[in-house]
Amino acid sequence: MDERSRPALVLAAILGLIAATTFAFAENDTEKKAEPPAANTTPANPAPPQVTPEITVLNKHEVEGVLGRDVRSAADEDMGRIVDVLVDRSGQVRAAIIDFGGFLGVGSRKIAVDWAALHFTPGKPQPPISLELNRDQVNAAPAYEDGKPVVILGALGKLEPLPGD
Repeated sequence: MDERSRPALVLAAILGLIAATTFAFAENDTEKKAEPPAANTTPANPAPPQVTPEITVLNKHEVEGVLGRDVRSAADEDMGRIVDVLVDRSGQVRAAIIDFGGFLGVGSRKIAVDWAALHFTPGKPQPPISLELNRDQVNAAPAYEDGKPVVILGALGKLEPLPGD
């Protein structure tokens, strides 16, 4: 062997050792993964038991969304649209936020009305939601402002602060 081919042979030998070592480690790792766990041991983090969630199917005519729906008074006055729904800490629906007044979105303000003051009429698609309050009563109510105490206009025209405010 001459001096010029010696570095090429050393390099080939090193590459061969690296390939053999890599193959041996990969094979050893595969064997470890294939071993079943011992019968007496419990895993460090046992998987939580699988719980099947409850499923309820509601027919299309049994439910309807309310956001964006028109609200009308008993006298068929336009009261605005529902833009939000407020729930208390226990998850009970307390009030609807109605975008009231104005013309084409200009000059309108949001009013919180008691959920019990709203009535949902079954029947034709998207019937308006009726409100037990008239336009003057809603107009006199303070505006709803996000992040401030909520004053809810009740079904009899009285104002109620939301509990905890």
